[in-house]
Amino acid sequence: MTYAVPSGDPAGPGAYLLGVDSGGSGLRVALGRAGDPGPLATTVCAEPVRTGPGGIDAGHLLDQLLPAARELLERASAAASAEIRRDARPSGSRADDASAHEVAAVAIGAAGMATLGERLRAELPGALADALGVRRVALAADAVTAYAGAVGQRPGAVVAGGTGMIALGTDLKEWHRADGWGHLLGDSGGGAWIGRAGLDAAMRAHDGRRGGSDALLDRLRAVFGPAEALPGLLYPRSDRPAVLASFAPEVAACAGADPVAAGILRQAAGHIAEAAAAVCPAPTEPDGEGGGAGEVALTGGLFRMGEPLIAPLREELARLLPGARMTTATGDPLTGALRIARALAAGDLRLPRHPTMLFVPPEQETGQSGETAVHSEPRSE
Repeated sequence: MTYAVPSGDPAGPGAYLLGVDSGGSGLRVALGRAGDPGPLATTVCAEPVRTGPGGIDAGHLLDQLLPAARELLERASAAASAEIRRDARPSGSRADDASAHEVAAVAIGAAGMATLGERLRAELPGALADALGVRRVALAADAVTAYAGAVGQRPGAVVAGGTGMIALGTDLKEWHRADGWGHLLGDSGGGAWIGRAGLDAAMRAHDGRRGGSDALLDRLRAVFGPAEALPGLLYPRSDRPAVLASFAPEVAACAGADPVAAGILRQAAGHIAEAAAAVCPAPTEPDGEGGGAGEVALTGGLFRMGEPLIAPLREELARLLPGARMTTATGDPLTGALRIARALAAGDLRLPRHPTMLFVPPEQETGQSGETAVHSEPRSE
């Protein structure tokens, strides 16, 4: 099947866009218009998309996405019709434009897209063309939609921190990734890493070993019960990273008065800053595209810990990336997916294409640059 419709012409300002964020807690969908900056409406499908032997289940994703998209489109169409009747707009106004009833672009960001997204890349573009008449499709790793939500289409770096931790950067020519390897191999400085370090310090205090923290032992008992029962509570759980991460706020709460807890957060900040430094593009001259200094945007629940983590992170970034600007994300991954869809509809997607990180079917790429590399190690400058 050929599903390429566009010849490179941008969509009209009234054309609809869909942004999708698929993660461990479910599927979120946002509807927008090509000519408007924000979403018209959003909805949530609470069931996470299944993953099986063939990777992310494309059929299960579509079973949730298509009804949600149709509901959002019907609501938007009804609202537009009511506005026309209320304002008695003449024929030819934006709400009457035929482009207002077409889906010009869809961008889907999914956790696991880079390693488990083969079926999505093979099946979704054609299925979306058949079901919604969509003109352009982009399939992205959730780190890429996090980047687009946090930084937009500028050079820079984003650190996405939650239970895990990943850093992603680009100079708009290629992607650079650091960490995000899971709690057994990495995610250093993330919520599970901090929680595990805090529980380790608590157990050391329980045993009378060096490096223990009585304050963290008290918090362990308050949260989990007797310390000696913790292994039996933790090891059988399939969601061990989330359980470990649930203790991270306790570490932050103790950091003001407990030097062991403060030291854990300083170590975490060092790991996060190292990952950011590995992916942040080199500063350009002041009149260059990068504005003279790298931008490092923070996104994710990890950074809601506030100053106990942010203060040492600011110091570590200043040491490793002098002149870098640490910013708060301007939007989340769902915002990023909608931004990618809007850029795709306008023919102005400047983020680097990549076969697994940011996939745009080649048939849609008329007159645009080809795929680019992604690196999982620091660059040689």
